[in-house]
Amino acid sequence: MFRLLRWRLGRTLLRAAGRRCGGCAARLLPERAGDTGPGAEGRPSRGTSARGQGLLPLLAALAWFSRPAAAAEHPGEDTADESEAEIIQLLKRAKLSIMRDEPEAAELILHDALRLAYQSDNKKAISYTYDLMANLAFIRGQLENAEQLFKATMSYLLGGGMKQEDNAIIEISLKLASIYAAQNKQEFALAGYEFCISTLEEKIEREKELAEDIMSVEEKANTYLLLGMCLDSCARYLLFSKQLSQAQRMYEKALQICQEIQGERHPQTIVLMSDLATTLDAQGHFDDAYIYMQRASDLAREINHPELHMVLSNLAAILIHRGCCSDGKDKYTQKQDMRI
Repeated sequence: MFRLLRWRLGRTLLRAAGRRCGGCAARLLPERAGDTGPGAEGRPSRGTSARGQGLLPLLAALAWFSRPAAAAEHPGEDTADESEAEIIQLLKRAKLSIMRDEPEAAELILHDALRLAYQSDNKKAISYTYDLMANLAFIRGQLENAEQLFKATMSYLLGGGMKQEDNAIIEISLKLASIYAAQNKQEFALAGYEFCISTLEEKIEREKELAEDIMSVEEKANTYLLLGMCLDSCARYLLFSKQLSQAQRMYEKALQICQEIQGERHPQTIVLMSDLATTLDAQGHFDDAYIYMQRASDLAREINHPELHMVLSNLAAILIHRGCCSDGKDKYTQKQDMRI
């Protein structure tokens, strides 16, 4: 249940950020030269704008989790301190405002929470609040501000003795890498993704044999899922950078992780199937792309996936690219009927 809730709130962040990046369509297949089938005109392409392209890797990262990386769900909730209880309530109100797409209200509430956190010297609350503020800054398109806030959060955590390989530090590093991707700072973005992926792969290899009384199965699964999140975000950046074969390998690994930990019917697994199919389609591997997209379509129907219409649109495009125009028209018609 926790992971599904994380994904749902991630979608809320996606929707809010999507309205601020020109309506970029993260899941729709790009138009191909010579497309004449239904949906070819007016269908958003992946390359509509540099800013839209750049934002998508961070949108992908946010879709995997909802909580800030910096702290537990409610910092210091085990004490009865009144100021701490007030901070917790403010943070809850801020998160609710973000979900309601009320960024100005959320920002004011977070500033109040940060002030109280400093006054009470609650370091967990400070880092947690900074991280929420950074996420909010991203949603509002304030990437430089978000970068500084994420760095402030990381500084607090490292200053408190947290190690660089801790999952919380990796999550923030991933967000920073995705911000650099959004700013077209390719060298910094790729270095950030490489740090996240290589650090997690080494950590997983080192900890896989640890007994459960030392590290629980859930802790190992969370680290494995974080690796999947990093691979997904990096793959999206590589896809929009036209590094298609590299993006394909990243998506394949991310999909394998998501299937193993969350199951084939999980919404994020279906999204990854669709994205892998997109990458295969962009390379001209239409038959392989069709296999993945057809499976994603079947699963999306079974669970009533909220992005079923986009999966059907992608399936229709692949059918058209394979030369099955009549099938493509049928899928496009089904998608249009669902929207009515």
